[in-house]
Amino acid sequence: MEVVRVLHMNGGVGEASYANNSLVQKKVISMTKPITEAAITELILCSNNSSMGKTLCMAELGCSSGPNTLFVAMEFVKIVSQLWRKHGHDQLPEFQIHLNDLPGNDFNSIFKSLAPSFQKQLLQEMGAVGGLIAPPYPYCFLSGVPGSFYGRLFAAKSLHFVHSSYSLMWLSKVPERVETMNKTNIYIASTSPASVINAYYEQFQRDFSTFLRCRSEEVVGGGKMVLTLLGRKSESASTKECCYIWELLALSLKEMVSQGLIEAKKLDSFNIPQYTPSISEVKIEVEKEGSFTIDRHEVSEIAWAACSGDSGFYSPEYSKKGGDGYNVAICMRSVAEPLLVEHFGRELVIDQLFQNYSNILSDRMSKEDTKFINVTVSMTRKQ
Repeated sequence: MEVVRVLHMNGGVGEASYANNSLVQKKVISMTKPITEAAITELILCSNNSSMGKTLCMAELGCSSGPNTLFVAMEFVKIVSQLWRKHGHDQLPEFQIHLNDLPGNDFNSIFKSLAPSFQKQLLQEMGAVGGLIAPPYPYCFLSGVPGSFYGRLFAAKSLHFVHSSYSLMWLSKVPERVETMNKTNIYIASTSPASVINAYYEQFQRDFSTFLRCRSEEVVGGGKMVLTLLGRKSESASTKECCYIWELLALSLKEMVSQGLIEAKKLDSFNIPQYTPSISEVKIEVEKEGSFTIDRHEVSEIAWAACSGDSGFYSPEYSKKGGDGYNVAICMRSVAEPLLVEHFGRELVIDQLFQNYSNILSDRMSKEDTKFINVTVSMTRKQ
């Protein structure tokens, strides 16, 4: 599987689109908002404004498409503008907002649905439209940057702030030889041998180290980076808190094998290119690479059931039809469907697969306390 080509969330605004099924991600961004706000504030207060230039640049890595795409960018512009005015600066900086994701991302939805209204919404939230604040108003310039963040994306020393949420747990590729060692599992599982767990961890180490090295060239001295990943509290990489959601999808796939709808060898060779690290594993790689200082780190959790709730961000007429199990299943479908279709082919009966998955999830969620674990780290580029 060529991850760079295949990995992307479901585009558009349909029932199984990421745009209509990213409520958990939105809630996690809101949960980590105090960390993001503190990093932006420190960036401005601890920097020499004249040395920062007339343009402040931020990058949203793994932006996907949908209502979350510009959430942090909005906060970045608002906080900087407020601090600039508070300290008596007559002229606000201009803002360059880079939106990055892999080439298969639905950038069309971003620039058709979100970008045109960004400046207007920003001014409304700042109180400019009602005359609550006087000019100057911020100028913001949005750009799409397709490409893998496991390589260089931006000019050297051009970024002041980098944000990424629920993206960096995705690996650049499935670890070598995993498919021959991890049969019937689609990810690290309780039955996976130690060799599989080690292969996944080593791939994470390589990828995250590469990510840090690339960003170290692009972020200015004193620049900030806030990263949130799906992770775990436990030091065991096979704990249920990070693997269970995929184990249950594997059960649905096995059910389709038993029904003769997909081949067993196809299932044996399918593995998810993801690793959910502990906070200590993240810290080890940051310290080993050496370009950034960790300012703050946090582990939080959010229930799987948070996939339920208000939806239809783009489409007011859209509402979720099922209970918690259905809502989690369709959220996972918005993330995993492109990978599944690429591997199993269009003959895979996606609707049936996720109906089975929905039933399994409903059963387990009624009996267990199921949660996603989030690892957030805020850091500063060393001078």
